[in-house]
Amino acid sequence: MDSITANDSVIHFNNKCYTALNKHIEESNFSKIFILVDENTHQYCLPHFLDRLETNLIIEIIEIESGEINKTIDTCVGVWNTLSELDADRKSLMINIGGGVITDLGGFVACTFKRGIAYINVPTSLLSMVDASVGGKTGVDLGHLKNQIGVISNPNLVLIDTKYLDTLPQNQMRSGLAEMLKHGLITGENYWNKFQDLSKLSLDDLDTLIHESVLIKKHVVEEDPYENGLRKTLNFGHTLGHAIESYFLSNDNKTTLLHGEAIVIGMILASYISTELTGFPKSKRDEIKDLLIGYYGKVKIEENDLQPIIDLLKYDKKNNHGNINFVLLESIGKPKIDCLVENDIIIEAFEFYAS
Repeated sequence: MDSITANDSVIHFNNKCYTALNKHIEESNFSKIFILVDENTHQYCLPHFLDRLETNLIIEIIEIESGEINKTIDTCVGVWNTLSELDADRKSLMINIGGGVITDLGGFVACTFKRGIAYINVPTSLLSMVDASVGGKTGVDLGHLKNQIGVISNPNLVLIDTKYLDTLPQNQMRSGLAEMLKHGLITGENYWNKFQDLSKLSLDDLDTLIHESVLIKKHVVEEDPYENGLRKTLNFGHTLGHAIESYFLSNDNKTTLLHGEAIVIGMILASYISTELTGFPKSKRDEIKDLLIGYYGKVKIEENDLQPIIDLLKYDKKNNHGNINFVLLESIGKPKIDCLVENDIIIEAFEFYAS
């Protein structure tokens, strides 16, 4: 697969990853390499990576605990302190090997440590390959509120080696698939229709779809790097999806949802709202609901959960001037941004999801 240049970053795939990585390290005057992992990627991904890394530089491994619950400033402070204790300087290179938590947090740590050191992302989950790999969004959560603190900063390289997907459980694969389905809904039926029967897809097909998904996001991000317009379309399903994810994360009586699992619910809700406000065809709304629930099942959301979830919408990053802004669909491939939605329609959407 061809490499992709996106703004200041170059994304390489599979075997090209390590040729490009070793060439980049050889040509750069790095003083030391720091590799950020969690306990899972330390065990399952780091050996594969180190076997392909060619350098005489000192390599230090920094491990943090896995999971969204650890995507916090406190974790950043721990990594910053470790970098200082291990004599990291402004010519150090940081390599983040993991899913979106690692690449988001590691990128934020790198671009703020000593006002910025070089970093490379090695996404190891399907979600991070198709979502966190492009666009330069770094950052952490503020309590249970998603991605409230961060900056936009592009890594030197992104290395997408789909061999790492062999280490993922099925629920993590499904979580990443949700973002690819979203790319289809906001860009056109040609890509969306490729997911109508997953049983027909081979591993080679998956590689091709990942590459296509990265290209979709690249085109959006290059046109609107700071999310002033077109880039907001990437948030389809995320306004309510993030609120649901945050609510389930902070509620001890709920089973924590993976990002993609929450976004799937958000996309079904947004599809219903679209039929009510933008003329989105009910037949397509039902097609989306049937396909997504067929793949992901249905999550039980109680009536007394609805108001706390709605209350969390005010923290969504797309909001401005006190307005809660939704991304809706006029048709598949034709999203509409900055849509205002009344609470009664949101509640109707939850009723549609539960029906």
